[in-house]
Amino acid sequence: MLYAPCMTVLPDEQESSPPLSLSERAYQAIQDKLIMLEIPPMAPIDEVALVESLGVGRTPVREALKRLEVDRLVVSYARRGTFATAVDITDLAYISDIRVQLEPLAARRAAEDASTATREELAALADATERLDVPELSREELMRWDMRVHRAIYHAAGNPHLEDTLVRYDNLATRIFCLFLDRMHDFVSHVEEHAGLLRTIADGEADVAARKARQHVQGFEKAIRSVI
Repeated sequence: MLYAPCMTVLPDEQESSPPLSLSERAYQAIQDKLIMLEIPPMAPIDEVALVESLGVGRTPVREALKRLEVDRLVVSYARRGTFATAVDITDLAYISDIRVQLEPLAARRAAEDASTATREELAALADATERLDVPELSREELMRWDMRVHRAIYHAAGNPHLEDTLVRYDNLATRIFCLFLDRMHDFVSHVEEHAGLLRTIADGEADVAARKARQHVQGFEKAIRSVI
């Protein structure tokens, strides 16, 4: 199996990102392929192809795969190899159960504690989100923008443990989103929710931000279930 090179960081993060170790670079690249379904669910992981496409040795790839197994993105079997995990729709309820508690917490913390500079960045991201021509976005562009918004909020919350946990579950939710994206249609309202959430956080409206974050997660689960 051949793997194409891929974007391993979100737009506008490349310039500010510090140099990565080979292991971290492999981790981010393989994670990206799994989240965006370039490596399909239940597909075998071809270590040789990954080594060639990423330009790293086998050790960084194997270290990355061990971390991705903890993230529930791959699973290893003795004498069979490593595979991308299945996207099981029953997991949607479990993932949403966690996100519906933690996403509002992150939004509230960001609204309460974010610095002036961070609030300005979130407001600018809200402006950029409102300017998006959603119908013209590709599937990948839509997914990456969704990830960018959520990660900006997680980071603004100022709690690295909360951020790491939410990124992990957002990755799993994004895989589900990618799987059913072609059946979904109302992306405009989804993006509008992002803009409104970002703006309430930037304005310090903690209660409203928490409510909007909860509604966004609940709306996502409802939208997925409506097309199954």
